[in-house]
Amino acid sequence: MDTDLALHGELLEAGLDPRAGHDLARAVALLEQPSFLITLANHVGVPIERLAARLPGRATHVLTRAVDAALKRAADVAIGSLELGPRRFRGERFHRLATMVTGAVGGAGGLATLVVELPVTTTLMLRSIAEIAAEEGEDLTTLEARLACLEVFALGGRSRADDAAENAYFALRAALAEGVRAVIDRSAGGGMGRALGELIVRIGSRFQIVVGEKAVAQAAPVFGALGGAGINAAFTAHFQRMARGHFIVRRLERRWGREAVRTAYGRIARERLKRPGV
Repeated sequence: MDTDLALHGELLEAGLDPRAGHDLARAVALLEQPSFLITLANHVGVPIERLAARLPGRATHVLTRAVDAALKRAADVAIGSLELGPRRFRGERFHRLATMVTGAVGGAGGLATLVVELPVTTTLMLRSIAEIAAEEGEDLTTLEARLACLEVFALGGRSRADDAAENAYFALRAALAEGVRAVIDRSAGGGMGRALGELIVRIGSRFQIVVGEKAVAQAAPVFGALGGAGINAAFTAHFQRMARGHFIVRRLERRWGREAVRTAYGRIARERLKRPGV
């Protein structure tokens, strides 16, 4: 209780009211969850060592092609047709079920089908991410909000260095900010294609971490089509959580300012690490 009161005082000092602090604590819990590989191992009940086994030698090339195709397709959708009309909202469960279907196909074909399956799955996830963004107050008619949806694919791929870094979430956003700004600045005067391509490369380097973990699991012969569906359900849920946390933070930033939210986020994250079982 004393810890909660102290943290409450720190949030007020940072400029956030109790409701904002509650929302931010939820965002921290979502964004600072275990990596996708650990979540997947828990979800499908397979030892982490088995999922961490090496992929075939050609896997790196396959993964790079799959990630590149998936993000290019997602970027095309984000730039061209991401606005959501009143009947377009389907809900997170609908999109998880839809990606389970694509996962079943991918699981049946193993690594060879990843290049075909991943762009479809990623586009479905982007639609779900966009719905979450809209629920948190984003204006999807703006290019900035659409690019923020693409950013989520980078936020889901944490490295060991990220786990050891304070405010890794904000550091990653800062690393993407220059690329996002370049796309926005060049959207009116031409030349956006090159800037968007560079941003996709940055996002892809993180997205490939999670795609690689997904591919490891799907390549395991014990899974097959049914396992592929479950893997994709976990895959989609992982990015839905990242999206919810990301857009809660952005909503709070619009109200309280980025610096205040970043300061409070760091305090909540540090306090969360002190609590057993978190």
